[in-house]
Amino acid sequence: MPSTIQSVPLHIQTIGKSSLPRIIFLHGFLGSGSDWLPIARQLCDDYCCIMVDLPGHGKASFQQTPQTDGFFDQTIDALAELLQESPSTQSYIVGYSMGGRLALALLLRHQELFSKAVIVSASPGLRTVKEQIDRQEHDEKIARKIEHNFEGFIEAWYDQPLFATLKHHPIFKEVETERKINDPRNLALAMRVLGTGRQRSQWERLQYNNIPVRFFAGEKDERYVEIGRQMVKLCPGSDLEIFPHCGHTLQLENKELFLDRLRFFFNQQEETHL
Repeated sequence: MPSTIQSVPLHIQTIGKSSLPRIIFLHGFLGSGSDWLPIARQLCDDYCCIMVDLPGHGKASFQQTPQTDGFFDQTIDALAELLQESPSTQSYIVGYSMGGRLALALLLRHQELFSKAVIVSASPGLRTVKEQIDRQEHDEKIARKIEHNFEGFIEAWYDQPLFATLKHHPIFKEVETERKINDPRNLALAMRVLGTGRQRSQWERLQYNNIPVRFFAGEKDERYVEIGRQMVKLCPGSDLEIFPHCGHTLQLENKELFLDRLRFFFNQQEETHL
């Protein structure tokens, strides 16, 4: 089977000894693997933290325009190949938003690679082909906005209700500045190939999960709280944790609670293996 890694741009940053259980972190749209550094620095004594720049983000630039159809699945396969190159007895995956969608799809396709998963503010995609096509049209409009007026797009992006709590958080200005460093061309391509409209629905696959999963959602992010509740009903071995007073970016808005819940969940599993 030909490797997909070379056709899918990925960049990895690692901290922590390679002999430790590993955590793979996948960021959201507009972000990069470095978004997870404040979390990883708190965990690297106990885990090997692998922070991935996903295609079109950070140092994972597109060298050529990718095919829109199938690229989402190619990215999943490339991530799986990357992990298979250096197998670990214990691997955890943590994904946020776009990275959460990728992490969930990766988990459901390659359950043998993981011991446990945390999916943050994310969904299994859209249920119907019509919804997917409509979303592709919406994502194309977003991609054009990114190309034509990037700073205006950033302002409009964070005006969305799901980011209301982040906008009032002291960290927001730092986050906004980091987002403006991105390359608009690469981000527009990423929206076209990794947007929700390009993802095959994973709703029907949730029933086949056999890995412990926690869905995290912010109390103020009502849409993803409801999605989390629906996923728990369908996904064996899963639970939903709702973070009080937080919105979509709960790992930024309450880093201490996020770390506490992450450690508790992972340590809980380690104890069951003793």
